[in-house]
Amino acid sequence: MRFDPWNPDFVASPYTVYDELRREAPVSFFEPTGQWLIARHADVNALLRDRRLGRSYLHLATHEEFGREPEPDFQEPFWRVIRAGMLDVEPPVHTRLRRLVSKAFTPRMVESMRPRVRAIVEGLVDDFVEKGGGDLIAEVAEPLPVTVIAEMLGVPDADRHLLRPWSADICGMYELNPSQEAQHTAVTAAAEFSDYLKGLARARRAAPGEDLISALAQIEELTEDELVGTCVLLLNAGHEATVNVTGNGWWSLFRNPSELVRLRQDLSLLPTAVEELMRYDTPLQMFERWVLEDIEVGGVAIPKGVEIALLFGSANRDPEVFDRPDALDVGRADNPHISFGAGIHFCLGAPLARIELVESFGALLRRAPDIALVEEPEWNPGYIIRGLRSLDVSCE
Repeated sequence: MRFDPWNPDFVASPYTVYDELRREAPVSFFEPTGQWLIARHADVNALLRDRRLGRSYLHLATHEEFGREPEPDFQEPFWRVIRAGMLDVEPPVHTRLRRLVSKAFTPRMVESMRPRVRAIVEGLVDDFVEKGGGDLIAEVAEPLPVTVIAEMLGVPDADRHLLRPWSADICGMYELNPSQEAQHTAVTAAAEFSDYLKGLARARRAAPGEDLISALAQIEELTEDELVGTCVLLLNAGHEATVNVTGNGWWSLFRNPSELVRLRQDLSLLPTAVEELMRYDTPLQMFERWVLEDIEVGGVAIPKGVEIALLFGSANRDPEVFDRPDALDVGRADNPHISFGAGIHFCLGAPLARIELVESFGALLRRAPDIALVEEPEWNPGYIIRGLRSLDVSCE
């Protein structure tokens, strides 16, 4: 098998291909997408921090000046939302946005959310166990982060069912060479979500509550588009990865039953287990950067104007960094995985994600000691954001 992100067999198990890339072609050009693939941990880690690369180039040049084709006009509502959030901008705009939003994600603020996260988790798990199991992703993994981020933002209960479909549709645009249907679906979702958030922000500006949208709506230096982009980013980043770490993580534990027994017998391992599950089957397999100046990686010259694809899934299995990289070790102490990124775009919500994951896995391990897989799951077709369609389990 070769690197083929549209092949379901590759998506299901890309790790042998990654092994070959790291050994034989750690920096290689992938013609179908016009990207340079970067496979080794040291290179990926360094490039995430290298300011000669960026998530965008539009702070320096137009599409035409950078030698790229502009996006089709119909995509304008999508990019208007996405490029107003901090993930897809560079300093100084990024610096300003991150400074404003990070006030809601201080260690003290995030830790103060743990009791509420625990209560949400325990309610979901109690219902799940009482009915004897079901789809762990749909009934536990998805509702948890959506509920948490919806409560943070102040989205009314009656509207929360809209969030997950909007997020999933928007994230479809991040896949490699998305279909025309996926592009139009993403544009529609972005426009609908944007309109909804603008209405909510205007209402909260007039009558503030205790939620994040109310707080953001009072900040004069934050434009309406930036508020919308920030909220969309918080939803997408705040739950897509958490959902997939949960699903992929339980699937990894079921395939490594001795580690599941080990974790069940010693719940003090939960923090290291969560880090290991993020490393072992990374939910975000690839992260992209634009080359803003000519660079050299591993002796290979990469010119300005092209895109590089940082293979997180490969970096997290690099034997130069991880002892027994293909083994799941829930007690792994030395674990410099890069699943949350690095550099100025390091995931702002990482501390909250860790709390959600520790509480989620912990509640299931305590309340469902006999949790068991019902049938082998299937993977969603997406490669960049990689997760299971469903995970059917029993809780006898």
